Amino acid sequence: MMRIPVDLGKDSYDIILLEGALSRASEFADLKRKVLIVTDSGVPSQYYEKVAQLCKEPVIAVIPAGEDSKSMENFEKLCRLMLENGFGRGDCVVAVGGGVSGDLAGFAASCYMRGVDFYNIPTTLLSQVDSSVGGKTAVDLCGIKNIVGAFYQPKAVIIDPLVLKTLDARQFSCGAAEIIKMAACFDRGFFETIEKNKIEDDPEMFIAGALNIKKDVVQKDEKESGLRRALNFGHTLGHGIESNTELLHGECVSIGMIPMCSAKIQERMKAVLRREGLPVSLSEAAVQGKTVLPEESPEDQVRVIAEAVLHDKKAQDGEVVTVQVDDIGSCSFVKMDSQQILKSLREVL
Repeated sequence: MMRIPVDLGKDSYDIILLEGALSRASEFADLKRKVLIVTDSGVPSQYYEKVAQLCKEPVIAVIPAGEDSKSMENFEKLCRLMLENGFGRGDCVVAVGGGVSGDLAGFAASCYMRGVDFYNIPTTLLSQVDSSVGGKTAVDLCGIKNIVGAFYQPKAVIIDPLVLKTLDARQFSCGAAEIIKMAACFDRGFFETIEKNKIEDDPEMFIAGALNIKKDVVQKDEKESGLRRALNFGHTLGHGIESNTELLHGECVSIGMIPMCSAKIQERMKAVLRREGLPVSLSEAAVQGKTVLPEESPEDQVRVIAEAVLHDKKAQDGEVVTVQVDDIGSCSFVKMDSQQILKSLREVL
């Protein structure tokens, strides 16, 4: 078992990385109370049922899979479900699923009775290496991702690599994008290891590597006032792409990273992303049959995506702060205006 402590003072917690951890969740989480288990329709039922068997009084909420479920409507449904079942401040919420389940469940936990305990049991590679750690919880509103939310740390994150055996290849690739992102920004040696080895050949090693980077960043900047913004590498353009295509989150991040790399490392980035099954442009994604783009002209598509980027919560006064990687292992923050965003998006048509 690997226990990775996240030191945040009174909000500190452990990340448990252990094969078979799902069946032992009650060893790492206090489940002897009312527990709202939040999962989605894409999660194999045996996973959340296994957790429910460990709870004293489980209540299971299954939301539809997909980003559309991160809505105010579903947030209200979870809060109503807790109210109707007599949940008090001493009860808790457990997410069993990917980033959507975790974001929604965590936000509901942060608000119900001004905060009840929250545990995250991520079942996708993407959520295991990124979204489950750091306390970001949110829902989408008016087509803008994560615009309503809170920083609310879990009591524990419980990661069982064995659940990845049921994850399809496309979802696995999405998680690989986040691992590559962290290595590119913070750890040259880790990036070189990824270049030499496929992530699927030793996922536990790569999960641990990514988690150690993520927890170091979160410890230094919990509320994303400085360094933690670097974890948005690829996400500024990626969120705009995600809002206007049918691509998955990790695929959008993959495409969004390319214009934010210096010319000298772009080919290295493209090579490692492609090897993990990820597209590096919208046209490449379309050829792979992974997306349905609007029928407008390419220039119109770019303008629609750019508009979404400039409505991102990181935008201010017509500019948005982007994360750029000039050399592997280091990054910088650069403000871009609408014309620069358009230029960057044209690079990945």
